[in-house]
Amino acid sequence: MFKRATTVVLVAAAAAALAITAAAVPQSRATSSATAAGGSSSGASATPQPTTAATDPTIGRTPTFSVDFDTPAAADGPFAATYAQSWQPYPDGTGSKYYSSKMVSAHDGYMDIALDGEHGSAGTFGTPEDAWSHVGGSFSIRARATGGDKNGAAIMLWPTSNDWADGELNYPEGNFDGSPRVFHHSMLPGLEKASDNYNTRVSWRDWHTYTTEWIPGRAIHYYLDGKLVFTVARNVPTTPHRYMVQVGNWGKAGHLQIDWVRTYDAQ
Repeated sequence: MFKRATTVVLVAAAAAALAITAAAVPQSRATSSATAAGGSSSGASATPQPTTAATDPTIGRTPTFSVDFDTPAAADGPFAATYAQSWQPYPDGTGSKYYSSKMVSAHDGYMDIALDGEHGSAGTFGTPEDAWSHVGGSFSIRARATGGDKNGAAIMLWPTSNDWADGELNYPEGNFDGSPRVFHHSMLPGLEKASDNYNTRVSWRDWHTYTTEWIPGRAIHYYLDGKLVFTVARNVPTTPHRYMVQVGNWGKAGHLQIDWVRTYDAQ
């Protein structure tokens, strides 16, 4: 759902999905739900493919990266300093849309991305050294949204190469007044907008845990609250990616709250 260009933010209303666009940062477009020749696209209520990965891949494992946002930190400097080893934001003013320093804080045990309809936020989870080097593994986030109608979020694995054809895996993604979804994009050059889609049919307003298990070149398993809900065995990346979040600069006031983030190396 994202590529590099000049930052333009769009809402994929028909698919209830967030789409964001940029040059050196992922950008958004509307998501295509129609199958492109040779591409990968399925309806928003697609049925999970058969799989043997029914067990949450994070159970009993030690994460290679973990952040719980337990230390309170205000916006405008303290958050960036406190979580410098966990959060790598876009520079303020990127695309004249993203101003994470103004909008992101930590309190009450969670990361709070404020939504004001004017300033978007975006950044990568992980350390400055390792955030861009994931090749396979499991990626989990526990989150919910309050308010923010007509705005939305895209939490994704985006290629470090910034080449859209290297694969884009978005989960969860969608408008906050809708349901979080999977948008698993085609890796065929020119057909990257096509995607395999899955609608969780839960609410952004409730706390949920979203996990993406990436087995390079073989399959992607998507989990909701520890339960396997969707598997895609085509268009599976094999090159380094980063795990990140973007929210738009439109819609009503509100908050995206992130309780914790965990990443695990490939098994």
